[in-house]
Amino acid sequence: MLHGNPTWSFYYRNLIKAYSGSYRCIVPDHIGCGYSDKPQDYQYRLENHVNNLGALVEHLKLDSYSLIMHDWGGPIGLGHAGLHADQIKKMTFFNSTCNLCMDYPIRIKLCTTPIIGPFMIRRMNFFAGGATKMAVKKKMSADVAQGFKAPYDTYENRIANLQFVLDIPLSKKHPTWDYGQGLVERLKNLADKPIQILWGKKDFCFDDIFLDGFRSQFPNADIHEFPNAGHYVLEDEIDAIIPIVREFHDA
Repeated sequence: MLHGNPTWSFYYRNLIKAYSGSYRCIVPDHIGCGYSDKPQDYQYRLENHVNNLGALVEHLKLDSYSLIMHDWGGPIGLGHAGLHADQIKKMTFFNSTCNLCMDYPIRIKLCTTPIIGPFMIRRMNFFAGGATKMAVKKKMSADVAQGFKAPYDTYENRIANLQFVLDIPLSKKHPTWDYGQGLVERLKNLADKPIQILWGKKDFCFDDIFLDGFRSQFPNADIHEFPNAGHYVLEDEIDAIIPIVREFHDA
Protein backbone atom coordinates (compact mmCIF):
# COMPACT_ATOMS: atom_id res chain seq x y z
CA MET A 1 0.00 0.00 0.00
CA LEU A 2 1.59 3.25 -1.17
CA HIS A 3 0.50 6.59 0.25
CA GLY A 4 0.76 10.03 -1.28
CA ASN A 5 1.36 13.61 -0.15
CA PRO A 6 0.69 14.90 2.49
CA THR A 7 -0.44 11.61 4.01
CA TRP A 8 1.52 8.65 5.34
CA SER A 9 0.82 4.99 6.10
CA PHE A 10 -1.84 6.15 8.58
CA TYR A 11 -4.10 6.70 5.55
CA TYR A 12 -4.42 2.93 5.16
CA ARG A 13 -5.10 2.11 8.81
CA ASN A 14 -8.65 0.87 8.16
CA LEU A 15 -7.65 -1.28 5.20
CA ILE A 16 -4.84 -2.80 7.24
CA LYS A 17 -7.25 -3.63 10.04
CA ALA A 18 -9.71 -5.18 7.57
CA TYR A 19 -7.24 -7.19 5.48
CA SER A 20 -4.25 -8.08 7.67
CA GLY A 21 -5.89 -11.32 8.81
CA SER A 22 -5.94 -12.57 5.21
CA TYR A 23 -3.08 -10.72 3.54
CA ARG A 24 0.44 -9.63 4.31
CA CYS A 25 0.06 -5.85 4.29
CA ILE A 26 3.27 -3.93 3.63
CA VAL A 27 2.74 -0.21 4.12
CA PRO A 28 5.92 1.89 3.91
CA ASP A 29 6.31 5.57 4.62
CA HIS A 30 8.20 7.25 1.78
CA ILE A 31 11.43 9.02 2.69
CA GLY A 32 10.48 12.32 4.31
CA CYS A 33 6.99 11.10 5.21
CA GLY A 34 5.31 9.61 8.25
CA TYR A 35 7.94 8.29 10.62
CA SER A 36 10.61 7.64 8.01
CA ASP A 37 13.75 9.76 8.12
CA LYS A 38 13.33 13.33 6.87
CA PRO A 39 16.71 14.36 5.45
CA GLN A 40 16.87 18.03 4.55
CA ASP A 41 19.33 17.57 1.66
CA TYR A 42 17.79 14.51 -0.03
CA GLN A 43 16.81 14.59 -3.71
CA TYR A 44 13.05 14.09 -3.38
CA ARG A 45 12.51 13.01 -6.98
CA LEU A 46 10.01 10.50 -8.36
CA GLU A 47 12.82 8.33 -9.69
CA ASN A 48 14.37 8.07 -6.23
CA HIS A 49 11.05 7.14 -4.63
CA VAL A 50 10.59 4.43 -7.27
CA ASN A 51 14.10 3.15 -6.60
CA ASN A 52 13.40 3.11 -2.87
CA LEU A 53 10.31 0.97 -3.46
CA GLY A 54 12.34 -1.39 -5.60
CA ALA A 55 14.96 -1.68 -2.87
CA LEU A 56 12.26 -2.51 -0.32
CA VAL A 57 10.75 -5.19 -2.56
CA GLU A 58 14.19 -6.70 -3.11
CA HIS A 59 15.03 -6.56 0.61
CA LEU A 60 11.79 -8.35 1.48
CA LYS A 61 12.39 -10.88 -1.33
CA LEU A 62 8.93 -10.36 -2.82
CA ASP A 63 8.32 -11.99 -6.19
CA SER A 64 4.52 -11.78 -6.56
CA TYR A 65 2.44 -8.99 -5.04
CA SER A 66 -0.36 -6.51 -5.62
CA LEU A 67 -0.18 -2.74 -5.26
CA ILE A 68 -2.71 -0.41 -3.64
CA MET A 69 -1.97 3.26 -4.36
CA HIS A 70 -3.22 6.76 -3.62
CA ASP A 71 -2.09 10.18 -4.84
CA TRP A 72 1.71 10.15 -5.38
CA GLY A 73 1.62 6.46 -4.51
CA GLY A 74 0.20 5.95 -8.01
CA PRO A 75 3.19 7.27 -10.00
CA ILE A 76 5.61 5.67 -7.54
CA GLY A 77 3.87 2.31 -7.79
CA LEU A 78 3.47 2.53 -11.56
CA GLY A 79 7.10 3.54 -11.95
CA HIS A 80 8.06 0.35 -10.16
CA ALA A 81 5.40 -1.86 -11.75
CA GLY A 82 6.33 -0.86 -15.29
CA LEU A 83 9.83 -2.15 -14.65
CA HIS A 84 8.72 -5.32 -12.85
CA ALA A 85 5.47 -6.26 -14.57
CA ASP A 86 6.15 -9.97 -14.19
CA GLN A 87 5.93 -9.60 -10.40
CA ILE A 88 2.68 -7.62 -10.29
CA LYS A 89 -0.60 -9.47 -9.68
CA LYS A 90 -3.22 -6.72 -9.37
CA MET A 91 -3.39 -2.96 -8.83
CA THR A 92 -5.89 -0.78 -6.99
CA PHE A 93 -5.86 3.00 -7.30
CA PHE A 94 -7.53 5.67 -5.19
CA ASN A 95 -7.61 9.23 -6.61
CA SER A 96 -4.23 9.46 -8.29
CA THR A 97 -2.66 9.89 -11.72
CA CYS A 98 -1.02 7.59 -14.23
CA ASN A 99 0.65 10.57 -15.93
CA LEU A 100 2.35 13.26 -13.86
CA CYS A 101 2.93 15.47 -16.90
CA MET A 102 -0.52 17.05 -16.92
CA ASP A 103 -2.17 20.34 -16.06
CA TYR A 104 -2.94 20.93 -12.38
CA PRO A 105 -5.32 23.19 -10.45
CA ILE A 106 -4.11 26.70 -9.70
CA ARG A 107 -3.87 26.04 -5.96
CA ILE A 108 -1.33 23.27 -6.66
CA LYS A 109 0.63 25.44 -9.08
CA LEU A 110 0.67 28.23 -6.51
CA CYS A 111 2.43 25.94 -4.06
CA THR A 112 5.28 25.45 -6.54
CA THR A 113 6.17 29.14 -6.66
CA PRO A 114 9.29 30.40 -4.84
CA ILE A 115 8.75 31.97 -1.42
CA ILE A 116 4.98 31.39 -1.50
CA GLY A 117 5.23 27.60 -1.69
CA PRO A 118 7.74 27.12 1.14
CA PHE A 119 5.88 29.63 3.30
CA MET A 120 2.48 28.04 2.79
CA ILE A 121 3.55 24.41 3.05
CA ARG A 122 6.43 24.41 5.52
CA ARG A 123 5.85 27.51 7.62
CA MET A 124 2.04 27.59 7.72
CA ASN A 125 1.40 23.83 7.34
CA PHE A 126 -1.10 24.61 4.58
CA PHE A 127 -0.75 21.21 2.94
CA ALA A 128 -0.80 18.62 5.72
CA GLY A 129 -3.03 20.71 7.95
CA GLY A 130 -5.29 22.08 5.26
CA ALA A 131 -5.85 18.68 3.68
CA THR A 132 -7.59 17.40 6.82
CA LYS A 133 -10.40 19.78 5.85
CA MET A 134 -10.13 20.19 2.07
CA ALA A 135 -9.53 16.53 1.16
CA VAL A 136 -12.70 15.18 2.80
CA LYS A 137 -16.42 15.84 2.56
CA LYS A 138 -17.22 14.23 5.91
CA LYS A 139 -15.70 16.13 8.80
CA MET A 140 -12.77 14.34 10.37
CA SER A 141 -12.72 13.74 14.09
CA ALA A 142 -10.06 15.71 15.94
CA ASP A 143 -8.15 12.50 16.71
CA VAL A 144 -8.03 11.39 13.08
CA ALA A 145 -7.00 14.85 11.89
CA GLN A 146 -4.22 14.88 14.46
CA GLY A 147 -3.15 11.45 13.23
CA PHE A 148 -2.68 12.77 9.71
CA LYS A 149 -0.76 15.83 10.92
CA ALA A 150 1.33 14.20 13.64
CA PRO A 151 4.51 13.43 11.64
CA TYR A 152 4.49 16.90 10.08
CA ASP A 153 4.67 18.93 13.26
CA THR A 154 7.67 21.16 12.49
CA TYR A 155 9.13 23.13 9.62
CA GLU A 156 11.87 20.52 9.18
CA ASN A 157 9.43 17.62 9.26
CA ARG A 158 7.42 19.14 6.41
CA ILE A 159 10.32 18.94 3.95
CA ALA A 160 8.73 16.20 1.81
CA ASN A 161 5.33 17.94 1.80
CA LEU A 162 7.00 20.72 -0.16
CA GLN A 163 9.41 18.62 -2.20
CA PHE A 164 6.69 16.35 -3.57
CA VAL A 165 4.87 19.43 -4.86
CA LEU A 166 8.06 20.84 -6.34
CA ASP A 167 8.62 17.54 -8.17
CA ILE A 168 5.43 17.92 -10.21
CA PRO A 169 6.70 18.33 -13.79
CA LEU A 170 4.74 21.36 -14.95
CA SER A 171 6.98 21.90 -17.99
CA LYS A 172 9.37 19.99 -20.23
CA LYS A 173 12.26 21.75 -18.50
CA HIS A 174 11.45 20.10 -15.18
CA PRO A 175 14.00 17.43 -14.13
CA THR A 176 11.23 14.84 -13.64
CA TRP A 177 9.54 15.43 -17.01
CA ASP A 178 11.57 12.89 -18.99
CA TYR A 179 11.30 10.26 -16.27
CA GLY A 180 7.55 10.84 -16.13
CA GLN A 181 7.28 10.39 -19.89
CA GLY A 182 9.23 7.15 -19.68
CA LEU A 183 6.87 5.96 -16.95
CA VAL A 184 3.89 6.53 -19.25
CA GLU A 185 5.59 4.64 -22.08
CA ARG A 186 6.10 1.64 -19.80
CA LEU A 187 2.41 1.45 -18.88
CA LYS A 188 1.95 -0.81 -21.89
CA ASN A 189 3.78 -3.48 -19.87
CA LEU A 190 0.80 -3.50 -17.49
CA ALA A 191 -2.01 -3.66 -20.06
CA ASP A 192 -3.03 -7.20 -19.11
CA LYS A 193 -3.06 -6.67 -15.35
CA PRO A 194 -6.34 -6.61 -13.38
CA ILE A 195 -6.82 -2.98 -12.38
CA GLN A 196 -9.33 -1.41 -10.03
CA ILE A 197 -9.97 2.31 -9.58
CA LEU A 198 -11.98 3.86 -6.74
CA TRP A 199 -12.57 7.56 -7.21
CA GLY A 200 -13.90 10.35 -5.02
CA LYS A 201 -15.65 12.73 -7.42
CA LYS A 202 -15.26 15.83 -5.24
CA ASP A 203 -11.48 15.92 -5.33
CA PHE A 204 -9.98 19.42 -5.19
CA CYS A 205 -6.88 18.22 -7.09
CA PHE A 206 -7.44 15.02 -9.07
CA ASP A 207 -10.59 15.79 -11.04
CA ASP A 208 -12.22 13.83 -13.86
CA ILE A 209 -9.40 14.71 -16.26
CA PHE A 210 -7.14 12.44 -14.24
CA LEU A 211 -9.78 9.72 -14.07
CA ASP A 212 -10.15 9.94 -17.85
CA GLY A 213 -6.40 9.43 -18.09
CA PHE A 214 -6.80 6.11 -16.29
CA ARG A 215 -9.72 5.16 -18.55
CA SER A 216 -7.58 5.82 -21.60
CA GLN A 217 -4.56 3.89 -20.37
CA PHE A 218 -6.50 1.02 -18.81
CA PRO A 219 -9.82 0.68 -20.69
CA ASN A 220 -10.65 -2.62 -18.98
CA ALA A 221 -10.24 -1.26 -15.46
CA ASP A 222 -12.94 -1.90 -12.87
CA ILE A 223 -13.99 1.63 -11.89
CA HIS A 224 -16.08 2.67 -8.89
CA GLU A 225 -17.05 6.33 -8.52
CA PHE A 226 -18.14 7.90 -5.24
CA PRO A 227 -20.07 11.11 -5.95
CA ASN A 228 -19.88 12.51 -2.42
CA ALA A 229 -16.26 11.69 -1.58
CA GLY A 230 -13.19 13.89 -1.72
CA HIS A 231 -9.50 13.28 -2.33
CA TYR A 232 -9.20 11.20 0.84
CA VAL A 233 -11.81 8.79 -0.48
CA LEU A 234 -10.88 6.19 2.15
CA GLU A 235 -11.95 8.62 4.85
CA ASP A 236 -15.28 9.46 3.23
CA GLU A 237 -16.33 6.00 1.99
CA ILE A 238 -14.37 3.41 3.95
CA ASP A 239 -17.38 1.20 4.79
CA ALA A 240 -18.31 0.89 1.11
CA ILE A 241 -14.73 0.49 -0.08
CA ILE A 242 -13.54 -2.33 2.19
CA PRO A 243 -15.74 -5.06 0.62
CA ILE A 244 -15.17 -3.80 -2.94
CA VAL A 245 -11.40 -3.97 -2.64
CA ARG A 246 -11.53 -7.29 -0.81
CA GLU A 247 -13.67 -8.88 -3.53
CA PHE A 248 -11.30 -7.65 -6.23
CA HIS A 249 -8.18 -9.03 -4.56
CA ASP A 250 -9.82 -12.25 -3.39
CA ALA A 251 -10.92 -13.17 -6.92
